[in-house]
Amino acid sequence: MTEGNFVDYVKIHTSSGKGGRGSTHLHREKYITKGGPDGGDGGRGGHVIFQGDPNLWTLLDFKFTRHYKADHGGDGSKNRSTGADGADCIIRLPLGTVVNDNETGEKITEIVDEKPFIAVKGGKGGRGNWHFKSPTNQTPRYAQPGMPGEECHFTLELKVLADVGLVGFPNAGKSTLLAALTAAKPKIADYEFTTLKPNLGIVRQRDYSSFVMADIPGIIEGASEGKGLGHYFLRHIERNAVLLYVIPADADDLFAQFSILRNELKKYNPELLDKSYVIAISKSDLLDDELKQEMKALADKTFTDDKVLFISSVAQHGLTQLKDRLWDVLNS
Repeated sequence: MTEGNFVDYVKIHTSSGKGGRGSTHLHREKYITKGGPDGGDGGRGGHVIFQGDPNLWTLLDFKFTRHYKADHGGDGSKNRSTGADGADCIIRLPLGTVVNDNETGEKITEIVDEKPFIAVKGGKGGRGNWHFKSPTNQTPRYAQPGMPGEECHFTLELKVLADVGLVGFPNAGKSTLLAALTAAKPKIADYEFTTLKPNLGIVRQRDYSSFVMADIPGIIEGASEGKGLGHYFLRHIERNAVLLYVIPADADDLFAQFSILRNELKKYNPELLDKSYVIAISKSDLLDDELKQEMKALADKTFTDDKVLFISSVAQHGLTQLKDRLWDVLNS
């Protein structure tokens, strides 16, 4: 998936269908002169339904089509025949999409599975005249009109669903790592914020198993306050099962950089610190053996649970061990 095709925030307009009119038909048949009212009910208007689709990864389609409308219900007819219900407007969304009311900002639902969610109900069909027959009104010549449909504006916000999310400063080597582990082709360059949109890739593991990895735009100190790409980065990290902190070997202070990243996550949402994580020291091919040993000893002393691995995406060093570690954490 290229960055240009990844759209994660759109506004759409929806309209449900109006209900069909009830019929005012009076029964007429040979040898039956006063058959009475037999007008049927109108059909309901079509609903607007949101449904998750695991094959979708972006809101790109909504960039070009913003208006969605369900069909109106059919009118009732003779012999108490009910009009056809209007066809529902089914809007398929990627899993992980949050649907908000555009007017109030209120969260309507979050699409996490393929279960349909009725967002806007269609208008109720009007009742036919046979409902209004009474001893004092044997032949009512009126029926109910159908109820009108509703118009609603929604904001769709996609939070990337991935097994592993890459967390790090700009230019830490996240995109290079994703390209080395998957078939994804993220933009890679020697300047900050080359990744402006999340990139997804599938990491192939042993025994034909796999997991999804997401390269998220780089975080900087103050991101929780809106600096850099701010909340754009942070909202995507919420939906990752495991976080992989990527810290370059040429960083001035490994622990300080890790602490800044953790602090920004905490400010945005303290629950992010409860996620399982692994730390990858990238660009380790820049280190000689002696310095690498010193850094490893410091890392082992600083971090617990043997969470730190030294890798080099360019030299293809430590990548198998990294995949194994991530797989173990995902399945623990």
